[in-house]
Amino acid sequence: MKVLLVGAGRIGKRHAEHINRLGELMAVCDTDQESGESVSDLYNVPYFSSIDELLGAKIKADVVAVCTPNGFHAEHSILSLKAGYHVLCEKPMALSVHDCGEMIKTAEQANKRLFIVKQNRYNPPVAALKKIIAENGLGKILSVHLSCFWNRNPDYYKNTWKGTKDLDGGILYTQFSHFIDLLYWLIGDISKVKAYSKNVTKRTDIEFEDTSVVACEFYNGAIGTMNFSINAYNKNMEGSLTLFGEKGTVKIGGQYLNELEYQNIEDYEIKDLPEGNPANNYGQYQGSMSNHDKVYQNVIDVLEHEGTIATNGFEGLKTVEIIDKIYNA
Repeated sequence: MKVLLVGAGRIGKRHAEHINRLGELMAVCDTDQESGESVSDLYNVPYFSSIDELLGAKIKADVVAVCTPNGFHAEHSILSLKAGYHVLCEKPMALSVHDCGEMIKTAEQANKRLFIVKQNRYNPPVAALKKIIAENGLGKILSVHLSCFWNRNPDYYKNTWKGTKDLDGGILYTQFSHFIDLLYWLIGDISKVKAYSKNVTKRTDIEFEDTSVVACEFYNGAIGTMNFSINAYNKNMEGSLTLFGEKGTVKIGGQYLNELEYQNIEDYEIKDLPEGNPANNYGQYQGSMSNHDKVYQNVIDVLEHEGTIATNGFEGLKTVEIIDKIYNA
């Protein structure tokens, strides 16, 4: 698998590691010359200062990995699809439902695959919970409760696109879209939302909320709550999901849905979970569990072995659609 990397920031460098190990990195582009050339030098591949230059070079490759700021995901994915490449796009898929639709439409027209990065689906306790739900082990899901309490201090937003409305979008896009994806993946689509979002600390380094409180109803009748904050003191505190079903209760917790904290299920026990990967570590802060190796394995499986795509464009769109409902509410 030959890959072109668009965006050589923190997450782009993480992609480059997995590409180099599982396939072949062919070229990198980034408007930040220092960042782009650091990847170029490390893997001995050409560096381009723009995506137009990269795609114009017509390098023989299979996939473009889009790791640019959120606000560019749609534009860069569409350009890459039109140039004849499959696309692996980082989360969030885009910052609007319309842009997600345009990405899907372009992929169909170009007859190319569009993969969306949702690596938290591979967390061992999350995968185990998905299996139980699929087998109706919890019976009817009655209620769902999601809590995401992380720390994103001023250093995180210093001298970067993060914190801007146009390129970041808000904490539900940049920090917590993975968790909203899991709600859709595990429970289903959301029909009704009531929500409050506020910059409660009156921060000047962000153009949006630092806290959100959400109540919702799913189409299947379950009700849910979501609580989001980037104000946890000094470090990430919790990323947890609690499900109440007719035949059982389960809570997955830890900092990023990486620990099975509670289970009480009729005639069933989750056991022998494999050890999960550590969190993505970016120095002063941590992200979600580092499962990008599994994401790339799925891309290889789909393109080379007729496998099933783990997270397609439609599922990426549904996450953005739910976020859009929350912000509109």
